[in-house]
Amino acid sequence: MVNAESAKTIPVAAASAEAESQPRRVMPRWAITLLSLMVFLGGWEFFGRDINPVFGSYPSAIVAAFWDMTRSGELGRALVQSLQPFAAGYTFAIAVGVPLGLVIGRFRSVEAAIGIYVTAGYAMPLIALVPLLVLWLGLGFKVKAAVVLLMSVFPICINTWAGVAAVPKSLIDVGKSFVASDATIVRRIVLPATLPYIMAGIRLSVGRAVVAMVIAEFFTALSGLGAIIINSANNFDTAKMFVPVVILMILATGLNGLIGWVERKVAPWQAEIAGRDNP
Repeated sequence: MVNAESAKTIPVAAASAEAESQPRRVMPRWAITLLSLMVFLGGWEFFGRDINPVFGSYPSAIVAAFWDMTRSGELGRALVQSLQPFAAGYTFAIAVGVPLGLVIGRFRSVEAAIGIYVTAGYAMPLIALVPLLVLWLGLGFKVKAAVVLLMSVFPICINTWAGVAAVPKSLIDVGKSFVASDATIVRRIVLPATLPYIMAGIRLSVGRAVVAMVIAEFFTALSGLGAIIINSANNFDTAKMFVPVVILMILATGLNGLIGWVERKVAPWQAEIAGRDNP
């Protein structure tokens, strides 16, 4: 027989089990990001108004400076001047870094021959080479694209190299058992397994490429967004100086998101394995 207390606990237990079986409502990621931005910008606006304009600025003043620079066309011209060498250098870095990383990771002789140079190039302060690059390439488009290339190619190459090294040997043995050539193994087995590493390297190199673009404009012909930063800082116009800084941050964040979207398209299995397919 079931006593009275047991009879009372049965509905309670059933209700709690039903509540646990229902999925919890989780705030979407975009809503969390938006809320975080609102809190950050609100705090910056509130406290930034009490700072001397020579030493800092606040969002509404930066937006006003952005509007003035956009209407005058100064910002558009500077953005085009900066994006051209950035796009050329970053695209070339991807075109060089991915194949080089695949070859270094796949063939031990190539890794022994040039792997040390890739590692040393990543650790070397490449900014020190800018004066030498200026002597070789001048002060214009070529040297800026070269600086972006040198700053961004090594993370791509090293990540691709690490991805190839992480490919399970059993997959390689399967390809060899079917008498596949080395080129076929790289194309059909190694490359798909390495795609998450490649995309991670491309995302990591975005920030370095943006920094390289500004550094190249500082050390070579003063132009583009770097010229606005330098001239505004010299004139103590902090609000105007922050405009290209914020644009560069938005550019890097947008490119990071774009690369993440491409990664989800070319390697959708990675998000499912990691459990990151939720919004």
